[in-house]
Amino acid sequence: MHSKAQLLLALAMTTALAACGGGGGASGGSATPPVNTGGNGGTTQSAQQQSENAINSANSLGDPVKTLANYNSSITSNLAYKSGTFQRDSLGTCNGNVEFFAPDKNGDPNSTETQFFYDGACTQLARDVVRIYTINGNSETVNRTEKIYAVNNSTPSATRTAAVTFGNATFGQYGYPVIANGFNRQSQSELDLAGSKTMIGDDELVVMPAAGNTSAFCGDSAGYNATGIQSLNETFGWQSAVLSGGTRTVNSDGSITWTSTHSGSSFKGAIGSLSVGIGSANSTCPITTPEFTLTGGTQGGQYSIPVSTTFNRGILTNLTITNAQLANGNTLNVTTNSSVSPTNDQFITGIVSNGGTQIATFNVNTFGDGTLTMTSSGAQYVMTDWHVIK
Repeated sequence: MHSKAQLLLALAMTTALAACGGGGGASGGSATPPVNTGGNGGTTQSAQQQSENAINSANSLGDPVKTLANYNSSITSNLAYKSGTFQRDSLGTCNGNVEFFAPDKNGDPNSTETQFFYDGACTQLARDVVRIYTINGNSETVNRTEKIYAVNNSTPSATRTAAVTFGNATFGQYGYPVIANGFNRQSQSELDLAGSKTMIGDDELVVMPAAGNTSAFCGDSAGYNATGIQSLNETFGWQSAVLSGGTRTVNSDGSITWTSTHSGSSFKGAIGSLSVGIGSANSTCPITTPEFTLTGGTQGGQYSIPVSTTFNRGILTNLTITNAQLANGNTLNVTTNSSVSPTNDQFITGIVSNGGTQIATFNVNTFGDGTLTMTSSGAQYVMTDWHVIK
């Protein structure tokens, strides 16, 4: 993992230096030529600008997908559809790349542990999620720790911690809210890579009382890269919201589909310049004022992404997006390759274009781990947990 990351970082640094070579006198190699990305008299973008746009585009998608994954995992235990009813798999047994424990494997009171694996035999650990919860009437606090593992590596490469609160809720077994009754939820999380605070991501969710198998929801989110992209000497952030109109549907096969349109903005700035602003929590839809917004830096433009994600036992099994409109005139198309395992890093492919010209592609697995690749230069950036981290 470390050697691959170093290689990708070196490639990215080479591209950034080439882009700046004309003014800074960088030695070694020739500068990457600028690319005209306008199909109808569009502007010419430098390699630096292309990288900025591609990173913002990947993060613009990563924000809603990661947020929906957070929503799903926070409120759904691993129920399976058996004999016409929803039932729980036996505790500690491998089913569909997932094992569930209650209490957690450490035996903590009021806890659960869900392990996701790269293989169906549950031998190669991908994610290990521990929840320790405290219920107080119709509210709850949850300390959530998620360890992230690279393929064939028994040592976690990153850790995400989150402080989660629920309100206006009723709770079932293992501290999960009863979806049919509705609730509101807030989460503040941090992704640490190699012991360093790397990514900040906060989000809120309001679920209205269900109508049959469908619940209406709204929510908002904001986050940024705390360490920045060193090769570009910049950091990137995002904020988005589903003010109304989101739906969560339980399908006949037991999978869960979240459908919503996320409107938001991408940001860039000097490393250390971004932060998340925290307002008042919301308790009903539609949302008038989002709880979480991004402050600092420069707003790069607005985007609107219609997203439909389907999860089975907590694993993302389908994501398809057609011609989503992003900042700076970029468009995004995303497809799911059903011929490979969701844990394969070629499972989901995204193409970022501008004026009919392809700028970048990214390939990730169901967990959002993979690579963002620049089309013209071949420079690559590492994606972890649905965001570009370096």
